[in-house]
Amino acid sequence: MDRNAFGLTCKCWFQIQNLSRRSLIFQFCYNPKIYRNYAQYLPRLLTRFPHLSSVSLAGFNELPDSALTLLRDSGKSIQNLSLYCCFGITSNGLSIVSSGCTSLVSVTLFRCNISDTGLEYLARSCKAIENLNLSYCMLISDCGIKALSEGCPRLHVLMISYCRGITGIGFKGCPPTLAYLEADSCLLTPDGLFETVSGGGLEYLNVSSLRSWLGADGLDRIGCGLATRLKFLNLRLCRFVSDDSVEAIAKGCPLLEEWNLAVCHEVRVRGWEAVGSSCKNLKILHVNRCRNLCDQGLEALRNGCIQLQVLYMHGCRRVTGLGLEMFKLRRQDVEVKREECISVGPCIDNFFA
Repeated sequence: MDRNAFGLTCKCWFQIQNLSRRSLIFQFCYNPKIYRNYAQYLPRLLTRFPHLSSVSLAGFNELPDSALTLLRDSGKSIQNLSLYCCFGITSNGLSIVSSGCTSLVSVTLFRCNISDTGLEYLARSCKAIENLNLSYCMLISDCGIKALSEGCPRLHVLMISYCRGITGIGFKGCPPTLAYLEADSCLLTPDGLFETVSGGGLEYLNVSSLRSWLGADGLDRIGCGLATRLKFLNLRLCRFVSDDSVEAIAKGCPLLEEWNLAVCHEVRVRGWEAVGSSCKNLKILHVNRCRNLCDQGLEALRNGCIQLQVLYMHGCRRVTGLGLEMFKLRRQDVEVKREECISVGPCIDNFFA
């Protein structure tokens, strides 16, 4: 309000206001009529504010590729760009914007119809990219991920959830700066999992609801010795994860602070013993609805996990009331919560604060 009042004082101050504005964010809504009205004023606004560093066009689901020409022509200073749910944006549009907005650091392409070609354009022109959201971009594959791995040396945060065309092989040679990877409901293969951690910098990894290839486990690749910096791991709904994989991860990821193993039905006593004996830094553990967690497995967690602070546990039918009470009696420092959290770790906005 004060800024608007300042600009209305006189033409000179109005011009100062225009030159000093750094962000343009449209309020997201699901009313196409409102967005069509917004789109009419977009060219005028981009011309009016020539020094924008952040632009959000989230929800402009009818925005065509040609509209991004405006950003290309006036976007040298743009660092943050959100095209969230811009269904009309394709690789052609991405080639347009990347050719002009070469200073991009953070890009959101959630549900855009881009392909590997678009990612190749982006990797070729925008070397400063650190944060990239590609969730639900169904047309991308390992070729696009390879282009990013080789062309974006500063890549820090990558989201590829529900990108079913990615096996993970494209992460080979990924930069050590990659510290945050969201890959919920993907089809990563065992070899692909190995490549996702090959950069050695991952601190956060979400492969919940991982779709198994031919019934293979392969999650032991996470504990191959290359993910020694991993602090937050989400394996929720990985029903096929075995004791061998849990043991490999527990030994190979010594810095784990939070681990979600909810609905991992194949983890049995040996797996829980490995968690208890090897996870010395574990503070939060999720075991909701694990069918094979029994009193003996809970005892292993009770006797180990010396830093444990919170245990999310409900629906574990093989754990008796006596077993749970013994855990609470011996580990009064641990808060047992009967709720379920889908995600792990802090909010991404302050993950690297």
